[in-house]
Formats: sequence, C-alpha cells, structure tokens
Amino acid sequence: MNTGAGEQVLKYIEMLAQISEEDDKLTRLSLTEQHRQANALVGKLMESIGMQVRTDAIGNITGRLQGSSDQRALLLGSHLDSVRDAGKFDGPLGVIAPIVCMESLKAEGIALPYSIEIIGFCDEEGVRFPSTLLGSRALAGTLDPAVLQERDTDDISIASALESFGQNPTDIKTAQRKPDDFLGFVEVHIEQGPVLEKENLPVGLVTAISGAARYTITVTGMAGHAGTVPMGLRKDALVAASECIVEIEQICQSYNNVVGTVGTIQSMPGAGNVIPGQVEFSLDLRSSDDSTRTDAEQQIYQSIEAITLKRQLTFDIQKTYEAAGVTCDQWLSNQLGSAIQNAGYSLCALPSGAGHDAMAIADLTRVAMLFVRCTDGISHHPDEHITVEDAEAAVQVLKHLLVKFQPHADKS
Repeated sequence: MNTGAGEQVLKYIEMLAQISEEDDKLTRLSLTEQHRQANALVGKLMESIGMQVRTDAIGNITGRLQGSSDQRALLLGSHLDSVRDAGKFDGPLGVIAPIVCMESLKAEGIALPYSIEIIGFCDEEGVRFPSTLLGSRALAGTLDPAVLQERDTDDISIASALESFGQNPTDIKTAQRKPDDFLGFVEVHIEQGPVLEKENLPVGLVTAISGAARYTITVTGMAGHAGTVPMGLRKDALVAASECIVEIEQICQSYNNVVGTVGTIQSMPGAGNVIPGQVEFSLDLRSSDDSTRTDAEQQIYQSIEAITLKRQLTFDIQKTYEAAGVTCDQWLSNQLGSAIQNAGYSLCALPSGAGHDAMAIADLTRVAMLFVRCTDGISHHPDEHITVEDAEAAVQVLKHLLVKFQPHADKS
C-alpha cells in the first residue's frame, strides 16, 4: 500500500500535538492561546490548498473551496480542542484527513463540481467550560446565548474568553449557518473503542451516536472543626457526596446500556482540618436510548435526595448540557458505505458510544461518520494511536466519497 497520504496525516497531527499548554502532555482547551495557535496552523494548511479561510464568532476555523457548479458545500471536519493529558488523534484526525484528501485531489488535478468546507470546531470536549459542543451548536443555531455566561475554574466566562480570543460575544448569532448552505456533513473520527480492531478492519461506518447529558451536582452540609465536632453530629458534605457517587455507579450498572462518569469533584473549604461543608461534582450520563438515560437520571435524582435527606443535608442538580441520540442519515451513510467498499474494505457498521460534533450538526444538515481503528481502543489518553496504514485508508475512503458524491435530489 502507498502510504504517502497517511504519512502526511500523521505529520500534520504531530505538528498540532506540539501545541499544548503543558510541555510534557497534550492539553489544548478551547478559546486559549493554544487554541489560537492550532487555528493558525490549520488555517495555513487550508490556505496551501487554495481554501478561503475565516474564523467565525465562536472561534471555529473554516476553509472553503468553491465548486465549479454548486455553491453548496459538503462540510467535513471535527474539533481541535482536547481533554487534559490527551491523545493526538481525537478531533484533529477529522480535520487533517480531509485537508490531506484535498491536497491529494489537487495534486491529481481533480476539481469537484460542488463546494467543500473543512471546519475545525472550537470546543467539543467541554473540558474548560461546563457546556460542550459550543462550536458545532453555534454553527447549527442551537447555542443558547445564556451559555456564554458559564465560567471555567478560573471564573472566566465564555463571553470573556471570546473577547480575549478576539471575538465579540454579541456577534455569536453570526456563526449560525443555513441548511441550504450544505449538502451534508461527514466527520472522520477515531473509533475510541475495540470493535474495528477485533474485526481487523481499518475503518467503519457509524450508524448512530448515543445521547448524553452533563450535570453539576452540589451537596451542602455544614463545615466544622475536625477535632471538636463528634462524628454523630457532623453534616459532612464529602462523605455524603461519596455515597452519592457510589450509588450513581450502582444505578448505571443496573442497566445494559447506560454509562455514568463522575470526572471532577471539588470539596470546600478544602482544608485538611475542616469538615467539608460543600462538595460539587460533575456527572456525565450516556445511553444509546434516550428514554433509558432519562429513567436512569430520575433514579439518580431520587437516590441523591434520599441520601442527603437521611444525613440532613441539601443538594442541587443543574443540567449543564444535553444532546439527544442521533441516527446518522441513511442517504449520506449509503454513499460513505459505498466509498468504504470501493476503497477495498469490508463494510462494518457500528454505533458510537461517545459524543461528537455530528450530534449538533444533525440539527443543520444530514450527517454521516467514518470511524478509524485505534490501537487497543484507547482514547482520551496519551497512548491513543492510529497507524499510518489506517490513516491512509481514511484518506482513500474520503477520496472515493468526494469523487463519486451525488447531492441529494431534494436540494437540501
């Protein structure tokens, strides 16, 4: 196999991986200086293949290549932000593979009749701020402006972060695009799971994306002196929160298709000789079935209510984000599936348990997703990896898709 395109993908991704707020690990959060540098690098790569490049009001970077006969664009892309201590491929692969694909088409002298847009979304992970999918929701027109008042751990609001990034928060609506701007959206992403590796296949066709919700849960008790308040008289918020977290795990384990994760916890006042008076922790709840996820949410609420009542504490649950499960568009997926087969690979269809920008873009246009095999199914971890051969496969599938792509008959 000729792996020139795959090598180029890995080269560009390695360049992006050098842009991090930490020298010894990859951390690139949204609306930071590192995000600005990532946008600049991607913008240069886009310009090198003749794309017109712009950054919109939420911080998404987009490159556009005009088609010879159709103003509407097939949108390709993914996100450029990362989790903390991240892998290199989650997000950037979906931006870089399309760029390399367009490089290859240009080198071969192939001009497409329809327009192409490649986008690097500003915030998919939701690590810096409580909300997620900021960039893709703004593009789809589903971002509530009230979200801009949400704050990071340094008490910086999204609105303030946008201002520091050089954008005007009052212009956020200008990031919204219209359905008739696009022919569809295709997102390339590492699988973040073991199925393709088990099937010995480099790529797979995503059928659906699980629904997800995020919550901030606060348990409030009474702070007190660690040496003078008897155990039986304490209102220890951290002990209560610990019980709640264990109960969340047990509730999620009682379902076949629900996963719940408590990823952050903050105990206040945070002194070793003070009984914790208040604890705030996050909850990420996901399921392939929205009604099942809602049922689990209700059970969790009731359990936290019972635990805090028993301990004479109070609690508050704020839902900071929710996205319904999304079924990928059949028409667009059929074309992507044909491209997989035309590139010489067996067709493996599988769902995604992780969230993706495609979930938000489904409110704007048709969506399809291509999964790429990742080593040992590892993701959100420095060991996250794909081979040069699998990167090559992703580019070849995209090329087959773009060259053979047929716009939908209803012009939407």
